[in-house]
Amino acid sequence: MGELKQLETFVAVVALGSLSAAARQQGVVPAMVGRRLDALEGRLGVRLLARTTRRVTLTQEGETFYEDCQRILADLSEAEAAVASGSGKARGHLRLSAPAGFGRRHVAPHVAAFQRLHPEVKVTLDLSDRLVDLSRDRIDCAIRISDLADSALVAMRLAENRRVVVAAPAYLASRGVPRALEDLARHNCLSLGESQSRGWSFVRDGQAVNLKVSGSLECNDGAVLHDWALQGLGLAWRSLWEVKDDLSEGRLATVLDDFSSPDYPVYAVVPQRRLLPARVRHFVEHLRAAYAAPGYWD
Repeated sequence: MGELKQLETFVAVVALGSLSAAARQQGVVPAMVGRRLDALEGRLGVRLLARTTRRVTLTQEGETFYEDCQRILADLSEAEAAVASGSGKARGHLRLSAPAGFGRRHVAPHVAAFQRLHPEVKVTLDLSDRLVDLSRDRIDCAIRISDLADSALVAMRLAENRRVVVAAPAYLASRGVPRALEDLARHNCLSLGESQSRGWSFVRDGQAVNLKVSGSLECNDGAVLHDWALQGLGLAWRSLWEVKDDLSEGRLATVLDDFSSPDYPVYAVVPQRRLLPARVRHFVEHLRAAYAAPGYWD
């Protein structure tokens, strides 16, 4: 057990970048983390980390050993998951992440229903529009709305989704209606900041196009961008589920429909694993069934 703790502590220090952060994650004092690292290096007879008061860096031997430790701990986690899933019963701590607006409407209500069905599962739901690092933040499953391109993750499609460019009628009356993608350069585009660093996506002549946009207002919370659009402050690129009521009631209108963006499906994203823990597998199935219910998105 002591040797396993040493490995877990070593991996945590490297992943989080400091002894104090690893100590907080593991619920111990930093001095304990230091003693575990000293014991590990003493047992192996090599220096794994170069430590200063400000940072820790891997030595050449440490880099190789870190990769081996990650694999060993992942294999152990999978072995434990296999035993747990063999009973088919979900249990343990399920750590979830989801975009703030979508999570409030379409994840949190289902988390409560899921927990009632699986009372032995403790659920922690993190709602944020930032792109979480599943490994660093110890997230079991993240809900994302994106054209996923991270090969280090496994994505399971949960539902379809479409993005549209919208604006309030008052804004369009004062600034004009954009007819071509190039017109966006003359408009105030409400941006999600770094989370939307690739720009807004469209299709032109059958080809996907990503356009960088700019404007006087930027926020990392999609709900704020939605409110700004309703106030007539600019154009916003939002998911249809978020603005469909505003469209039907005339508070917002779509523009550039001829260049409608590619589908941005809703995914459940998990780290690469050969076998998912039962709690994750059951939750993904729970969400997929909820989203597939007739009339859910209406």
